[in-house]
Amino acid sequence: MKDTRAAIRYAKAILDIAIDKKATDAVEKDMRAVVNTISDSKELKDLLSSPIVKGEDKKNALSKIFEGSHAITEGMIKLLVDNKRIGMLNEVALKFIILNERLKGQDVAVVTTAVPLTKDLEKKVLAQVAKITGSKVTIENKLDESIIGGFVLRVGDLQFDASVANKLSNLKREFTNSL
Repeated sequence: MKDTRAAIRYAKAILDIAIDKKATDAVEKDMRAVVNTISDSKELKDLLSSPIVKGEDKKNALSKIFEGSHAITEGMIKLLVDNKRIGMLNEVALKFIILNERLKGQDVAVVTTAVPLTKDLEKKVLAQVAKITGSKVTIENKLDESIIGGFVLRVGDLQFDASVANKLSNLKREFTNSL
């Protein structure tokens, strides 16, 4: 939770700088590249979270990987390394994308499921969420096998939990209260 709040703060600061420099689109493109690169590479995730690898080595590796990125993105990576928060890089990039899309009048619906959404189901969820929120929405599908089945839908501050794990938890609570 603490890291999430810190990631939001970093993302807001980066977004403010990008707005001042009129570079939000370029930085968002970089942030999407960061998220895609980290999610596609287990080795990079391990490198970023490793306490053994020196910060300077992490900075050098990331500067080579994201060579040609906007100066704001490079500055963010350097800042995270210097503050020993480079393990949050993926989270900061995700938060930046969400904040920037909200700024553009788009919302991001985070759908957590135990298995990946099919394209057909994704379209149905998108249509329902757009109808409920009244704004343009994009979907981000997160996988979490611990919810067993069903889904958890989060749009901004709204959350709808229709997961099997939540229903089992509610059942357990009811049984415990009735004893």
